[in-house]
Amino acid sequence: MAGDYPKRESVELSDKKQESNVNQGEDIHETIAGLQTSRQVSLPQALSVKQLAELLQVSAIEIIKQLMRNGVMANINQAVDFETAAVVAAHFGYEAKKLPTSPLTKRAAMTGTGKLSPRPPVITIMGHVDHGKTSLLDAIRQSNVIATEAGAITQHIGAYQVEVDSRKITFLDTPGHEAFTAMRARGAQATDIAILVVAADDGVMPQTVEAINHARAADVPIVVAINKVDKPNANLDKVKQQLTDLGLVIEEWGGDTVCVPISAKKKQGIDELLENLLLVADILELKTELDCPAEGIVIEAKLDKTKGPLATLLVQKGTLKPGDTLVIGNTSGKVKAMFNELGKHLKKAEPATPVEVLGLNAVPQAGDIFKVVSNEREARVLLEKSKDIQQRLLTRAKTLGLSDLSTQISAGQIKELSIILKTDVQGSIEPIRDSLEQLGDEKAKVRVIHSGSGSITESDVLLALASKGIIIGFNSRPEPGAQRLAEVEGISIRHYNVIYELIKDVDKALKGLLEPTYTEVIEGQAEILAVFEAGKKGKVAGISVKEGKVRRDSLARVLRRAELIHESRVGSLRRFKEDVKEVAAGFECGIRIENFSDFQVGDIIQFYRQETVT
Repeated sequence: MAGDYPKRESVELSDKKQESNVNQGEDIHETIAGLQTSRQVSLPQALSVKQLAELLQVSAIEIIKQLMRNGVMANINQAVDFETAAVVAAHFGYEAKKLPTSPLTKRAAMTGTGKLSPRPPVITIMGHVDHGKTSLLDAIRQSNVIATEAGAITQHIGAYQVEVDSRKITFLDTPGHEAFTAMRARGAQATDIAILVVAADDGVMPQTVEAINHARAADVPIVVAINKVDKPNANLDKVKQQLTDLGLVIEEWGGDTVCVPISAKKKQGIDELLENLLLVADILELKTELDCPAEGIVIEAKLDKTKGPLATLLVQKGTLKPGDTLVIGNTSGKVKAMFNELGKHLKKAEPATPVEVLGLNAVPQAGDIFKVVSNEREARVLLEKSKDIQQRLLTRAKTLGLSDLSTQISAGQIKELSIILKTDVQGSIEPIRDSLEQLGDEKAKVRVIHSGSGSITESDVLLALASKGIIIGFNSRPEPGAQRLAEVEGISIRHYNVIYELIKDVDKALKGLLEPTYTEVIEGQAEILAVFEAGKKGKVAGISVKEGKVRRDSLARVLRRAELIHESRVGSLRRFKEDVKEVAAGFECGIRIENFSDFQVGDIIQFYRQETVT
């Protein structure tokens, strides 16, 4: 059973069995490892599979395989004792040494016993706006959260813990799936189960589809709560059919998705929903260490005028106590006091417990990982190291362009190409998606993790960042905020207006044959304030440069209500009757666009240049 460790005698017996396997040549990797010069590695009394894999510089899958061969079933987050870890280390050419446990080496005492205990599930509530996410949480907590929110809309990430049948459940009430994915994009996986709230009278909406795709990308189980079933125009069968069309087949229709009809307003079906959440949690077998220094993530953080930096932390491992020294991202501090969501002082916080902490030196970022260390000196050392580590992780996390992906696919480094597809109209989605998903072979395949119509949004960029994918726009352009975020995070956005060219490029990328191409760099954006007649030259637009700058040799794109009207280049640029080379943000000027004169007040003009992508 997971988490059970063999006695020393069984380990030695398994060691002999493995030596036999090596002699028989059943595992080439083991044979090679056995021929390597033995290296020493220091191991604590207990450590997780993931930590062992990092120390031995092999994948966690290889560690799990070796454990299974020795009769130990464990997942990546479970702990193994020193004797078991030593046997695994030997197969990879390492001689294991146990870390000393004397008082002088406090780090060893900070590792804990390795004993695993059940923990409460952490649940995120997602769904379309006004479908009742906060109302559901309000019904569960039996307190009025909505009354504290401006306009009855959740303005921040809140974490709350409730007790059901003497068992605790932690809820994260997010303002949207963007925050859910932004946290995951930084490497923080906070959620065990996602509740998808769908209104029975409204059905599946665009944000519902996005929420499903974000949860799937995170590989989180989805429990559907069909809300507002008390309304006269509620249509449960229609909602269930819409969910089925999206691949969420409910249990009563032969699928595996738990679906519970509820009315958050009248508190109907709440108990049944909670029972099903606990059932799903039991299936997941959520366990972690209690007797070790606390680790977890930052849910939200702010600067209070009187208290200073405050951070809401979700403990994922160990027990957090007042007086503990914390390292969080690029900041640190000592826990002076801890509060729950009701403002009550806490003496300790066990796994899956959300707490607000006072005593940090600065405000951390949501999604940052926190860790308890033995003293302030160790905290300073970790802070110095974290700068370099975070930079490397950030560089590694950035997604690649299609040309770079092509190179890595041809080298066998990438097996799946994740794509976010945005089109101008809904009718274009299905043929493009079907064509893309038919590409590839067993070496590399396409996975369209999200598709929709309209402009490319910040939510699309965050999903691409978290999933290490690319964005493809078919007659669809990014919003200014999404463009800036993509540039900062290094997200590749490809634009097409011919389906054949789109399919051809992706196919070449999968085959590792894609040639260098061009990418566009947005230089500026302006709004048309007035339109003037210019004789035979047509019309001239009076514009106000809102962002960046406009240059006389820039390429230009005219947008009307977010739709592309014309694309060419700047014909002339004048300011106070003088020809100028460029105009910066905050200034007004007159502009003529080549082969275009159908300007309208309120049109947006984007200015960009093309750069070669190698």
